[in-house]
Amino acid sequence: MERPSVRSYSIRGSRITQAQRQAKDQLQAIYGISFEEKKLNLKEIFPTSKKIILEIGFGMGEATAIIAKNYPNNGYIALDVHPPGIGKLLGRIVENDLKNLRVIEDDVHIVLPHMFEDESLDAIHLYFPDPWPKKKHNKRRIVNEGFLLLIAPKLKKGGYIHIATDWVSYALSMQEVFAASTLFTGGVIEKPESRPVTRFEGQGIDKDHHVTDLMYFRT
Repeated sequence: MERPSVRSYSIRGSRITQAQRQAKDQLQAIYGISFEEKKLNLKEIFPTSKKIILEIGFGMGEATAIIAKNYPNNGYIALDVHPPGIGKLLGRIVENDLKNLRVIEDDVHIVLPHMFEDESLDAIHLYFPDPWPKKKHNKRRIVNEGFLLLIAPKLKKGGYIHIATDWVSYALSMQEVFAASTLFTGGVIEKPESRPVTRFEGQGIDKDHHVTDLMYFRT
């Protein structure tokens, strides 16, 4: 199986706490979804959910858990590669008794083509992706032409991707990428109430970081 040659994330080491490791070890088999080279039956996973939403890169899962708790009628699949965040979010699932949230530990470039049917997602959340601020690393940013080609087939027509970033240069770059595509329409929006302000975001705001929310709909 071909792995992506350029990662849009950086491996931040294995500094995982005992509680996170314990949660990961005990709960991943229950609330995790293992990679398989076959399409997921989302209706079977979330039989009563009105919408299915994928979150790409959830960090420590704070916003993910809040959103899943606030919108119990939606089914959420959270995707990330970092063990500490995986363990933390699995723990949050149990703490908040979240029946509508499952976790995949893998790269979105591998998971989407192999595990999701076309037009199976109502929305995608991409909150505060790695900005790769150094110019020589800009090519590693996840939002590029290839990413749009990756996600567009998996979204239902009229489905959307909601992005938030606290790097102005990245927000501008994203707008350029979407403007050059015929697959999506949209742009900058006011922060919706549905997206909670997390501790991470609050720290950025305290440092005068400007947060930009963008929403693009599949045409």
